[in-house]
Amino acid sequence: MFDAVCKLCTGWSRFLIRHDVLEKFKLCSVQSPQGQAILKSLGMPTDHFDTMLLIEGHQVYERSDALLRIMQQLPFPFSVLAAGRIIPKAWRDWAYDQVASRRYTLFGQHAQCMAPTLQIRKRFLDHAI
Repeated sequence: MFDAVCKLCTGWSRFLIRHDVLEKFKLCSVQSPQGQAILKSLGMPTDHFDTMLLIEGHQVYERSDALLRIMQQLPFPFSVLAAGRIIPKAWRDWAYDQVASRRYTLFGQHAQCMAPTLQIRKRFLDHAI
């Protein structure tokens, strides 16, 4: 799950689409009806978004855990970055929060949510066939 008006987050989504060659991941914007329903079901805020979420079965990963879990499942050389787990979680999440809280200032915002092209539409929960 990602913030679709955040330029950093949409860049991350494009990175995943390009490098997730086995198509393990389905994307969902937090602004979409599906995203809002998922956030509500998890008891998370639906009006401000400060973390990336990865949902695998009944397990929910957020912040640096989500990032590293995703990197672990991407092909080499990206999977090597999952070694970042050796850094204490408190430090990783602090660094994650520093970027997340400033992402609009640092990277900007889109005026509206990204609309997936027909070629990548199947990669989104909102448009899954």
